[in-house]
Amino acid sequence: MSEDQKKQLEQQLWNIANTLRGKMNADEFRDYILGFIFYKYLAEKMDIYANTILKADKIKYKEIKETSKQGKEYIEAIKEESLEKLGYFLKPSELFSEVAKRGNSDVEGENNFILEDLQKILTNIQLSTMGTDSEEDFDNLFEDMWKFHSNRPLHFTLN
Repeated sequence: MSEDQKKQLEQQLWNIANTLRGKMNADEFRDYILGFIFYKYLAEKMDIYANTILKADKIKYKEIKETSKQGKEYIEAIKEESLEKLGYFLKPSELFSEVAKRGNSDVEGENNFILEDLQKILTNIQLSTMGTDSEEDFDNLFEDMWKFHSNRPLHFTLN
């Protein structure tokens, strides 16, 4: 790729970022985006780890029915191991990919504004670490994402 092409690509990426953030200042936008990126990383790591545990049972983490008796048992066992190994826990419905599906839903009458869901999930991540060795690492980790949320909702598509 030539230097000119790199500069054009960089400019296009900045233009996309500016369009996404709208009237939000760059620092606020950075806090949102970095928080989302880290949440996505944690969710993918959780999914991979849980699927490794479930491999012998020939099921995928996302397939667990969280409200069923067996699903609750699986989740509790995975939670214990996850807190020990990863230092945090996410339920299948809290994985980034599942939240993105809800946010991108085109179902008529279905609310796909998911920031409140995200705030609850990120709080749950932090709460899952309470009393563990990783508690201090996760304390107020996502706080910057929400300091502007009440007055400035952010609307964009998660992929």
